Amino acid sequence: MNITKQWLQYPIISKQLTSVNQFINENIQTHHQDLQKALLTMADNGGKYLRPALLFLSAEAAGEKDKIDNDQLIQLAASIEILHMATLIHDDIIDEADERRGQASIQTHFGKDVAVYAGDLLFTHFFDLILRAGADRIYLSKNAHTMHHILDGELSQMGARFNQAQTIEQYIANVKGKTAALLKLAAEEGAYFAGADAKKTQLMAEFGEKIGIAFQIVDDILDYTGSKNFNKPTLEDLKTGVYSLPILLALQNNDLKLALKKLLDKKDQMTSADISEVQSLLLNSSIIDESRAFAKKYTDEAVQILNQLPHSSAQKTLLKITNKLLTRTL
Repeated sequence: MNITKQWLQYPIISKQLTSVNQFINENIQTHHQDLQKALLTMADNGGKYLRPALLFLSAEAAGEKDKIDNDQLIQLAASIEILHMATLIHDDIIDEADERRGQASIQTHFGKDVAVYAGDLLFTHFFDLILRAGADRIYLSKNAHTMHHILDGELSQMGARFNQAQTIEQYIANVKGKTAALLKLAAEEGAYFAGADAKKTQLMAEFGEKIGIAFQIVDDILDYTGSKNFNKPTLEDLKTGVYSLPILLALQNNDLKLALKKLLDKKDQMTSADISEVQSLLLNSSIIDESRAFAKKYTDEAVQILNQLPHSSAQKTLLKITNKLLTRTL
């Protein structure tokens, strides 16, 4: 297992994430033994475990220490990571991705039919773990709403493929419905189940959404600037007509838009040379810096929220993680 390497400087969180990984390994069950092995490999191999970490840190930063039930938090953190895995499996089917986290994707290894059911199987594990953790009706509804939000975000993104008229506001709305929704849930649940009051719980929900947006923007930047160490094929979104923030900003740039539109008009007929030319246009302009400025706006807002919490080691760690989002390379 190598999921906690980035967390080694935070020994308590590292230990908690190891417990989450062990819990997932013990609770993902299917009669399809080869598939089960592949799912467990996916859980072990290269996941950032940012969502579980955020849940634990939110519990510590906003909750009441005497109300924290670590076993309950482990189950909740595992449920969120399993939901994340399910969405990745379905993403890979839609994108026809050959790899995930450096390994053959589930759909490549077993075919799309098995992959669809594998993702669905993880959805059932997600809800089972929420129930076992003792979630009340309010948070069962919140989890269902988050799942709805994620799927609706995916559908909106699919509907906007190859759409050069998509606005930045629409892009942000899609990000809120995808990446940010799960980070928002993790932060909110961590606070709520640790006994935080309504104000602190809402603050953590807002914080999770802000860093979720920033995280996705940085991810989209890394799609153009990332090295081989980046944990997904670069420019995959561009190939499938998903225009992220750098492309949308470039389409508004008078010096770039004509050359860029000429390339994008080819849609799914773009060649590798065309894609490299798009990348070159962006890298030799101010677009990457402009995109980072958007990410910084959201991390600054996240920091403002954290500064409303009592000072603690968990709050300090969240501040450090938030500021590191802008400079991450993985």
